[in-house]
Amino acid sequence: MNTIPKTLTIAGSDSSGGAGLQADLKTFEEYGTYGLTAITSIVTMDPDNGWSHGVTAIDPLLLKQQIKTATAGGEIAAMKTGMLPNVEIIKIVKETLEKGDIKNIVIDPVMVCKGEAEVLNPENADALRDMLIPLATVATPNLFEAGVLSGMGKLKGLEDMKEAAVKICALGAKSVVIKGGKSLENGDAIDLFYDGKEFEVFSLPKLPTNNNHGAGCTFAAAVAAGLATGLSVRDAVCKAKDFAYAAIKHGFAFNQYVGPVYHAAYRLCK
Repeated sequence: MNTIPKTLTIAGSDSSGGAGLQADLKTFEEYGTYGLTAITSIVTMDPDNGWSHGVTAIDPLLLKQQIKTATAGGEIAAMKTGMLPNVEIIKIVKETLEKGDIKNIVIDPVMVCKGEAEVLNPENADALRDMLIPLATVATPNLFEAGVLSGMGKLKGLEDMKEAAVKICALGAKSVVIKGGKSLENGDAIDLFYDGKEFEVFSLPKLPTNNNHGAGCTFAAAVAAGLATGLSVRDAVCKAKDFAYAAIKHGFAFNQYVGPVYHAAYRLCK
């Protein structure tokens, strides 16, 4: 019997390769897991129009067929969600997770594309909060997403992050990591972990780079892969922090508009 742990991502496709399911698969491979995908949307960026984003949702029936295929090979050790472009797709993911066949569930509540300022669809935020956050082993919102999910709006510091984390766990998530990253106005890149009882701050010096496209997806995928390989939630988060940090540190410019993280950096760039 093959004992390689299987990891599933239900996410959007980023044709530039830095984020989305491409980032997830690269991360899963680096952790030694077998990655599976169900594509929810295809994201394109137009270099002739300032790298403007286009999001095309996959037909819901096709998503169901993908999930059926991906789960036909036996136990899924862990899974994560990424971009879920509409409420109908969020409902399909909820139905999949409620079957109880996947024990480690990472909900990455993607609400905006990198470089975009508006929530993709405001009704999606409500559906994510009500349908998926209660099913999460770990929820991994960034600072903006945590503000939306908690109803607090803009989070301005660590105390706000703690309050938001408590509110998100109260929605049903077993634990939460708020990815503060470089967004907080201090010298460190801070992520806050809350297990429903205690807080832990993971802090590393900010990196002087804009080559961080895909960092959030990569972090969430690393948490999922860590859980799949048997790490505790806390240890999976700790390792994911180091994995994503190395990926950002060794990121590179894809073109004049975007610079992705380098997913093999944790292994190759010691």
